[in-house]
Amino acid sequence: MSNMMLMVVLLAVMALAYQLGLTRSKKVASTNTGQVQRLHSRPVYHGMLTLLWAIVPAFIVFVLWSIFSPSLIQYFVLDHLPAEFQPTTADHARVLMNRLNNLVSGFAVADDFARYEIAAADYLQHLQFRSHVLLSGLMATLAATGLVFSTRRIRADLRARNQVENALHILLILCSAVAILTTIGIVLSMVGEAFRFFSFVNPMDFFFGTTWNPRFSTVGTSGQTGFGMLPLLAGTFLIACIALAVAIPIGLMCAIYLAEYAPNRVRSIAKPIIEILAGIPTIVYGFFALITVGPFLTELGHLLHIDIRATSALTAGIVMGLMVIPFISSLSDDILTQVPKALRDGSLGLGATKSETIRKVVLPAALPGITGAVLLAASRAIGETMIVVLAAGNSPVLTGNPFEAVSTMTVTIVNQLTGDTDFASPQSLVAFALGLTLFVITLFLNVIALMIVRKYREQYE
Repeated sequence: MSNMMLMVVLLAVMALAYQLGLTRSKKVASTNTGQVQRLHSRPVYHGMLTLLWAIVPAFIVFVLWSIFSPSLIQYFVLDHLPAEFQPTTADHARVLMNRLNNLVSGFAVADDFARYEIAAADYLQHLQFRSHVLLSGLMATLAATGLVFSTRRIRADLRARNQVENALHILLILCSAVAILTTIGIVLSMVGEAFRFFSFVNPMDFFFGTTWNPRFSTVGTSGQTGFGMLPLLAGTFLIACIALAVAIPIGLMCAIYLAEYAPNRVRSIAKPIIEILAGIPTIVYGFFALITVGPFLTELGHLLHIDIRATSALTAGIVMGLMVIPFISSLSDDILTQVPKALRDGSLGLGATKSETIRKVVLPAALPGITGAVLLAASRAIGETMIVVLAAGNSPVLTGNPFEAVSTMTVTIVNQLTGDTDFASPQSLVAFALGLTLFVITLFLNVIALMIVRKYREQYE
């Protein structure tokens, strides 16, 4: 039985357990004399508790089995090999197991394998079959045991609601832990590879170097000066600043109009149209920048006697600003509409005009939410890749001229991990150092934004 079939069976058991618990609790509530016995918890909670007892132990076994059984099967298969064919390294063992799995799955021809590999593949298939049989039997036993145990416990004074709520509380904690552990895992994975990179390259040369050329190497030099990240950092912030300079005024003014001035009919039409921009793939924005915006800026530069390249920081920044407008306008609009109407009425009652009310009352009250919207837009702009790949020119030079071609950290990460490169070389490991640096920068911006919001909120309150 495949894992997908096991999940289908688990869903069927869930439905059966819930229905049995519900029916059993209703029977307990009805006595033989026809009177209704008061239950501590509603029948729906008894059904949920029965479902949990039937499914949770079986699901835990399924997860643990899925995690540990491949390693155990690999150990037994490799141990079953003849001594002269035993893999000597972890990489050799991984390659051999991949070949055996391909043979078992039918993605390879048996004629391309040695006799010992065919025998090992047969043994692997036998172990996998036994593993599925044992797993199915164990899960069925646990589900049946939990089902019988939980239904026999149902009585009038059973605190089923409390137990279900405790289980949901534990589930919420686990979900929060997954989010936190995922973040920690991402950081640790980048930290480990970044430290490997810094064993090749001096951190001072990386953080303060002004030359980015990871392939740079000459006789008698280590080429470390080619790993300076300042050109990438400057390009990232230059494009992000241009994008925010475009998106913040347009997005905020659009939100103010929709929330304060627009009739309901106009708002119901305009807001969905604006939010469509958020669903357009970034590669489409990149083509738009490459085909339309870039040539337009070049022609505009000719009219103004300014040399503007079609692929430049200005092109990428303008299009990226158009992309993040929906994030600012939609979120800011939602925040502005949540400001209590009593604040507006009080300001208008004191003689303030509508514009003064918006500037002096509504915007200060909505500032924390607007700051969050701007922060989200900034994070999106800093982490954008496809628009920069097509519209910025991919030129890692240290410049503050928005009319020139630049590159960003995200584009460089993609470039360094693309192609036939050795993942143990500094040319590939530098991508993890750039990713860690980008993470720290984003975290620093978030902390600053929280401090600003907290300080302003204290003053406003």
